[in-house]
Amino acid sequence: MRTAKDFFRPLAVGAPQPPTEIPARPSRAIHFFDPSNAKMAAKIPAMVGTVDVLLGNLEDAIKADNKVAAREGLVRIAQETDFGPTQLWTRINSLDSPWVLDDLTTLVPAIGDKLDVIMVPKVQGAEDIHYVDRLLAQLEAKAGITTPILVHAILETARGVANIEEICGASPRMQGLSLGPADLAADRRMKTTRVGGGHPGYLVRQDPASSDQADIEAPRATYQQDLWHYTIARMVDACAMHGIYPYYGPFGDIADVVACEDQFRNAFLLGCVGTWSLHPKQIAIANRVFSPSVADIRHARRVVAAMGDGTGAVMLDGKMEDDASLKQCLVMVRLAEELAAIDPELKQQYDAIEVD
Repeated sequence: MRTAKDFFRPLAVGAPQPPTEIPARPSRAIHFFDPSNAKMAAKIPAMVGTVDVLLGNLEDAIKADNKVAAREGLVRIAQETDFGPTQLWTRINSLDSPWVLDDLTTLVPAIGDKLDVIMVPKVQGAEDIHYVDRLLAQLEAKAGITTPILVHAILETARGVANIEEICGASPRMQGLSLGPADLAADRRMKTTRVGGGHPGYLVRQDPASSDQADIEAPRATYQQDLWHYTIARMVDACAMHGIYPYYGPFGDIADVVACEDQFRNAFLLGCVGTWSLHPKQIAIANRVFSPSVADIRHARRVVAAMGDGTGAVMLDGKMEDDASLKQCLVMVRLAEELAAIDPELKQQYDAIEVD
């Protein structure tokens, strides 16, 4: 175990200084694209500025015989594109695959100065992060990279969830966690074939009107539950504890935009800062859901103005607001400021808010 004084020292001679704090960069939608798909790759320059994160995917969605083409395609796209306010991420292959070493040794020297975050799939424990951490430091030193590339872990196994706190604290590079519901469901032996979202069989039922058999067998209201509530809540707590960021993950039913928005909003309300986008139509949903509404920001600013120095309590619209209320409102206000800095449309909406 490294001591506290060693934790923020570079793991290789000449590597950049590890970060002491992970910046709160807006990342409402992490949009996945296949770098080996020429049609998809051609659209990337036009998407810059429309999405917070563009992620070149090298892992499961890429066929084995396309792995090299995807890696080379990502290098080409990164070298030819000015990403401006949009972050560039990649998801490398799993650490037990035959492709991951080439992913890292190719990408860091070629485009390490443009890569903001490397997403690591199927992370089991701190040892996986330690391996990537040391290797990145060596590659950064060799390539002369001056800003450390951050690491993002996907929770896709029961062991990963059980080790969530140690994963979050494994390296100063840790940027955040994402829920990987499909692989996690398989690893847990859950009986669902859906990628994210709820399940009609996972429900609670309204109590019968009486204990009579007729009432028990009579139709009663049912309420579909969220299979992922526990995992997301645990992920949010672990990330908050370590000063990093939680993300929802994929919502596989591209056509069901209504349920997609509901699921994204649940994650936002629980504390997630963003989600994955598997189709361009999900970008607009994520941008809308993970941005505080004008009404919420108006209320938050009113509370901040009314609380003055932050002590005591005030009555606002018949409701008591105190220091805890202020802290909640400041979360919203700060997020609005961060988003306004990169989203001109939101800036216009937020700037137009009048606080009485």
